[in-house]
Amino acid sequence: MCHSILGTGMYVPETIISNDALAAMCGSSDQWIRQRVGVKQRHVCTEETAADLAVQASVRALENAGCKPEELDLILAATVSGELISPSVSCMVQRRLGVNCLAMDINAACSSFIFLLETAAGFFARKKLRRALVIGAERMSRIVDWEDRSTCVIFGDGAGAVVLGPGNGYMDANLTVAGGDEVICIPHFTGKSPFFTPTPSHPYIHMEGQETFKFAVNALCRDVRKLLADNGLAPEDVAYIVPHQANLRIIELAAARLGFPLEKFYVNIQNYGNTSSASIPIALDEMNRGGMLKRGDLLIFAAFGGGLSNAACLVKW
Repeated sequence: MCHSILGTGMYVPETIISNDALAAMCGSSDQWIRQRVGVKQRHVCTEETAADLAVQASVRALENAGCKPEELDLILAATVSGELISPSVSCMVQRRLGVNCLAMDINAACSSFIFLLETAAGFFARKKLRRALVIGAERMSRIVDWEDRSTCVIFGDGAGAVVLGPGNGYMDANLTVAGGDEVICIPHFTGKSPFFTPTPSHPYIHMEGQETFKFAVNALCRDVRKLLADNGLAPEDVAYIVPHQANLRIIELAAARLGFPLEKFYVNIQNYGNTSSASIPIALDEMNRGGMLKRGDLLIFAAFGGGLSNAACLVKW
């Protein structure tokens, strides 16, 4: 026995930035942005922190699951854009929920949410807990260079969360990392040590677009094929694939290569942009509350991003 998803929640900031508004800032256009990445708008924080987003998504997930905060035994959070190195986003959520349980963050970039589902599986397998909260929360607007149209048009802010309980819903997973900063890199503040000579850098997201695109398509296809093969499944056995919302063209090309109808891929990047670790739980909450999922449906979550990292898991709803 491992775990199953008991409830979902999401939260995005109220401020919406349209393509037209963004184009005036970075010398782009609505048509260029839609053709390049498929984004029509994104939500952006004006006062909220990544922890604020995480708390709101968590409260909604707990309500959806019918779970009280004090029932939680574990809080896991994923982020690359938290305001603080310490305390972690998960610790801030724990305090704001008023609970006393183990809490920790992980940074595997856009793949982090699936990494955390696998982490939670270990705790459930050892029968160490009854309820867990898993969160992806990102204020990507903090780490985007708003003068670089190749990246700033892609990202948005938001958080998604799920509540887990014992069960057989989490069936299998593939997790892969290949360390390196040649393709995707987010430098940190280098500090003021008089003993260290830093390499000049700007603390913003840098991506090699074509290499990122190729990596993402190949990783997504490889992971989905492996999950199908390892579990004796055919494409028609899967109700939906819930991919990381990085680029609509990535999703379209992966669907074509896999031989899946595009309708089986849930897509909402047009409304939120790339919210990194939050994108899959945000999508899952929309599907759940939209009545798209029925008990017994097989779902594949698939993600890819900085690290480089990629991950996919097979879930029974």
